[in-house]
Amino acid sequence: MPRPTVHRTPFGSAHGTETGLWTLDSGTGVVAQVLTYGASLHSLTVPDTAGAPASVVRSLATVDDYTGKHPYFGAVVGRYANRIANGRFTLDGETHHIPANDRGHALHGGPEGFHTKVWDATADTTDDSVSLRLTLHSPDGDMGFPGALDATVTYTLDTAGTLAIDYASVTDRATVVNLTNHAYFELAGQGDVLGHRLEVDADTYLPVDGDGIPLGPPAGVGGTPFDLTAPRVLGEAIALEDEQLRMAGGFDHCWVLRETADGLRRAARLTAPDSGRVLEVWTTEPGIQVYTANQLDGSFTDATGRRHERHGAVCLETQHLPDSPNRPDHPSTVLRPGETARSRTELRFPHLEVQTDRP
Repeated sequence: MPRPTVHRTPFGSAHGTETGLWTLDSGTGVVAQVLTYGASLHSLTVPDTAGAPASVVRSLATVDDYTGKHPYFGAVVGRYANRIANGRFTLDGETHHIPANDRGHALHGGPEGFHTKVWDATADTTDDSVSLRLTLHSPDGDMGFPGALDATVTYTLDTAGTLAIDYASVTDRATVVNLTNHAYFELAGQGDVLGHRLEVDADTYLPVDGDGIPLGPPAGVGGTPFDLTAPRVLGEAIALEDEQLRMAGGFDHCWVLRETADGLRRAARLTAPDSGRVLEVWTTEPGIQVYTANQLDGSFTDATGRRHERHGAVCLETQHLPDSPNRPDHPSTVLRPGETARSRTELRFPHLEVQTDRP
């Protein structure tokens, strides 16, 4: 079996700093490309059931496209993924203000969050995997967050075709942290995701107001378009009459995953019937934000000129629950000195196992 490999190519300059594109090749058909800008997952090439390769994530063409305003294509977002209501939270009696960048609220760490930074990177290979370790120092007061935070994100691709993303953060002062990857998935390699089938392993979700802020405690999915406990065609689900769907233009909600004693658990399963590709998302996080690219409008393109249209992809963002710093009933996102905030998400492709078993 070929040994996994890794190599780096220049990708231009961002904010006066050189960026790199790292290619992680499993040696067995799955290839991931990661940018140091935003620690972004730039492409993830996966064979279909016939062996034909295609990237299953949407990307932008140049570093200038990534440094411009865009909806977080492939980026690691932080210091706090999702929304903090009114850009404000209180920790240990002190109120902190995060710049509002989404309808008066702080989204994905503020306008100059981790998605706008050039990360340092080092790579390593073994006989059965290749990994890329990215690190970022976020100083005390960065985007209003307290404490100097050192974040590490490690992408590991193994010969089975699984891409794991490990997050680790430490701080010198009490802060909040919630990191995720904002990849836009589309498994057919063309078209949109309206024909994809999605299953989410959750019995409750968080209804939101018109700004995407949770209205209250989790609500049951039963009898609603948010019931994805069995595979459901995305286009059919988001076309249903529902006030939550109307306000968001589709799914842009957090599902609360079922509790498990095992740590790593399956969060979602996405299937593209035409190509036969299947993606399973496994995570240690308590929630997953499903976003059906409701705001894409064709103004962004990839290196081939392909336009990213509305509902052309779906984001499956494993994370803590939105606005947790203001919600004591949510799992805590507080990180204190001497602690390490860790999480792991795995992107698995079960159809590759079937393909491998063929004579």
